[in-house]
Amino acid sequence: MNQPIRVLLVDDEPLVRSGLAVILGAHGDIEVVGEASDGTEVWPEVRRLQPDLVMMDVRMPQMDGIEATAQLVALVVDRPRILILTTFESDDYVYQALKAGADGFLLKRARPEQLLHTVRAVAAGDSIVFPAKLRELVAVHGNNSRDRVAAAGLSSREAEVLRHLASQEIAQAMFLGTETIKTHIGSILSKLRVRDRTQAVIAAYESDFMRPGA
Repeated sequence: MNQPIRVLLVDDEPLVRSGLAVILGAHGDIEVVGEASDGTEVWPEVRRLQPDLVMMDVRMPQMDGIEATAQLVALVVDRPRILILTTFESDDYVYQALKAGADGFLLKRARPEQLLHTVRAVAAGDSIVFPAKLRELVAVHGNNSRDRVAAAGLSSREAEVLRHLASQEIAQAMFLGTETIKTHIGSILSKLRVRDRTQAVIAAYESDFMRPGA
């Protein structure tokens, strides 16, 4: 039997944490191992509890989810997956959290079945960021660092793969399952100096390699 997904809940609202704990704890494949009320508590609790996934509010009084995400990415080699909770899907905080290394985001008004699906998917290694929503976030909040992709010196094949990652066909591009695609993606991440595919797509849109409004 597989071990349950160990989840750390981080939110400054006790009622939110309690509600999430009830929903998640009702399923045998998910275990809420701890709770925290601010981003300042995330790093100590991650060290102590070793969760598989941190479900974290993006807005908190002392340290928000952006800074807490960046701290985990910087300090933990084999870090837990990070799922950002937000009230507004177009929030600049969401965009900054994704840039910092979060693996996805979920609206607080999401239905229980959406919550469960997202937790399982992110824990399994998927990034829950749909291309259309990412384009919208970049269009509103992107910084248009135009030379980043150009300076990376991607080959024509790598550029083609990046376009697939940054398009509506991102799912097909990611799940081709060939070693060639994996090799190209690895090279793209290295040349762009980014951690994952989501970061590569953000770089593509911010540099106008792909246009958010297209």
